Amino acid sequence: MNASQIGGAEKDLDWSEIRLWRKSERERLIAARLAVSADARANMSARIAERLDAEIGDVKGRLVSLYWPFRGEPDLRPWLASVNERGGRTALPLVVEKGRPLVFRAYAPGDRLEKGVWNIPIPAAGEPVFPDIVISPIVGIDRRNYRLGYGGGFYDRTLASMPTKPLVIGVGYGLQHIDTIHPQAHDIPMDRVVTVTE
Repeated sequence: MNASQIGGAEKDLDWSEIRLWRKSERERLIAARLAVSADARANMSARIAERLDAEIGDVKGRLVSLYWPFRGEPDLRPWLASVNERGGRTALPLVVEKGRPLVFRAYAPGDRLEKGVWNIPIPAAGEPVFPDIVISPIVGIDRRNYRLGYGGGFYDRTLASMPTKPLVIGVGYGLQHIDTIHPQAHDIPMDRVVTVTE
């Protein structure tokens, strides 16, 4: 069964079919994202940052987890700096071990970074923190705000294990909207989604 046969309306599929479809859809969506010019992605990232301000409001005293951009994801590092300038605090997620939840460490521009999994920069030191707001990059997002990520299950596992639930906002581009990810029991939808088109 190929993606075009199962990507539309909800169907009764087993996990092996869904897993194969997600893999194919993930590859298609990442390729589409990388095909967008760097200038267009930069413009869309700036608009996403503006929309995040409208969605979140005052960041003073709040801890916001972002991410280091990877494979054409929106680059929100300038917005991360602005959160700190406006009295908020920021953090980055890091992979500790496959099959385990992410850990968040405080990070502000200028803090020392080291290479983590997939060579993504992570804070070099610090105790784990628990964000009030988690900004999560998406590979795909469906009409019910279920996120298609890279397939490791890190965000779902992390959100399920946190002592208090943060506000979770998925961010991406309009081309990443899909009809459904065929959500499973372990999938956790985003509270809100911010995307823009070119």
